[in-house]
Amino acid sequence: MTAGKRNLTEPEAFALLEQFGLPVVPHAPAATADEAVVAADRLGYPVALKVVSPDILHKTDVGGVALGLTDAAAVRRAFADVQANARAVLPTPDVRGALVAKMAEPAPEVIIGMTRDAQFGPALMFGLGGIFVEVYKDVAFRLPPLTESDARDMVHEIKGLPILTGFRGRPRSDLEAIIRSLLAVSRLVEARPDLEELDLNPILASPSGCLVVDAKVVLRTNP
Repeated sequence: MTAGKRNLTEPEAFALLEQFGLPVVPHAPAATADEAVVAADRLGYPVALKVVSPDILHKTDVGGVALGLTDAAAVRRAFADVQANARAVLPTPDVRGALVAKMAEPAPEVIIGMTRDAQFGPALMFGLGGIFVEVYKDVAFRLPPLTESDARDMVHEIKGLPILTGFRGRPRSDLEAIIRSLLAVSRLVEARPDLEELDLNPILASPSGCLVVDAKVVLRTNP
C-alpha cells in the first residue's frame, strides 16, 4: 500500500457508497467458510465470492474472485481458494475473509470514477464499463460539484451511448438512474476531501436501475 494512502476493503467501500444513496449489489462479509455459506444461503444462489484485503485492489489479477457459485460446497471451495491465492502473492498478507455477493442479471456495464489532480482537484469520469473503458477509452470528465445538467451531458457525450439506449433491439438502460448515480458520487466527493481515488466498475445499467457490483476506493491519510 502506498504511504499516505489507505485502500478501503470492498465491504467498507460498499458501506460508504450506501451512505450516499448509491445502489450496491446485495452482499455480506464472511470471516470463515461457514459464514460464507450462511451468507450465500441467505442471499440466494448463484453468488460471487471475493477475497477481502486492503492490500489487494485488483482481485481478479491474483485469483481472488470466484463467480457463479451454485451451492454450499462450491462456496466452501471458493473461500479456501481465494484465501490461498491471496496469501500466495502477498509477502505479509492482511486477508480478512471474503465478500459474498448475489450474482446480478447481465446488463450493459458503465463506470463512474474519480481521480484527484494536484492542481485542479477531483475530476469525475463516466463511460462504458468493464473491458470497454480500457479498450475504447470512451469517457467524459467533469469537475464537481455536478449539476443535473452536467450529469446528463456526461451520459450523452460518450460515443457508446447507443449501447445504453437500445442498440439493435437491446433493452434500454435506465439513463435517469445513471444520472442519479453520478450526482450521488459528486456529493460523496464533495463530502469526503480525503477521497483520493474512486473506481466503480462495473455498474450494471439495466432497464430497472443501476447496481454497483465492484468498488475500489482509496483514501488519503493526510488530506
